[in-house]
Amino acid sequence: MGDDPLIDRARRVWVELAGVPVAFPGAGGAEVVVAGGSLLCPPGWVGIVAIGDAAIATVPADGVAAPVRRALGGVPVPALTDPDRFRAAVPVVDLLGPATLAYLDEREFRPAGSAAVERIPRDHPDLVALLASVSDADAQECGLRGITSPAFVVRDGTRTVAAAGYEWWPGGMAHICVLTAPDLRGRGLARIVASAAVADGLRNGLLPQWRARPEPSRRVARALGFRQLGSQLSAWVQVPQNVR
Repeated sequence: MGDDPLIDRARRVWVELAGVPVAFPGAGGAEVVVAGGSLLCPPGWVGIVAIGDAAIATVPADGVAAPVRRALGGVPVPALTDPDRFRAAVPVVDLLGPATLAYLDEREFRPAGSAAVERIPRDHPDLVALLASVSDADAQECGLRGITSPAFVVRDGTRTVAAAGYEWWPGGMAHICVLTAPDLRGRGLARIVASAAVADGLRNGLLPQWRARPEPSRRVARALGFRQLGSQLSAWVQVPQNVR
């Protein structure tokens, strides 16, 4: 794919999150390693992260490594995080994803504004109230419960109607989290609060990351200047009985 500083920086973060020596193959494809403490996925799961034209994958035990290597061997990189293909090759119990991974170079940032954005503590009651007002699925998807930054919010009167923040990941990544009240979506509020969170992450020297599945979320990322560079899939794989 050629030299791309944004791809290189994103890859360095994911290599650190793997927790063991691993590298994105220079010739493409995927490198699979055993990493019981991997942060590419939930504990005990298989994690696959594709960035650019290569991928890394972590597995929780030696007995899972061989079937995962067979499943990923010779597969085009865009298909490495295809859940149907992976499920057909490996005994999968559950899957998370795939989600797209997008990143932002500071020079490509397109800030958004036009509404007053307020900075509040991440445990502020108004943020708690916004999270409580949406479905459990929305609250989980947005990730705001896990932010380590302040929250950046927009209000309609006294009501908090949109919020964003980020989780500071090892390796210097700002994982962006955004939520808008369901009755006010489609009005550009997500872009406004996310812009404030991204600007704060950049001021702290972090690499903004946008992980998303729904297309509306991806549109917000593109509007701010994020480039989609990869994807992520996590799988809970049935471990062969003889290696439990």
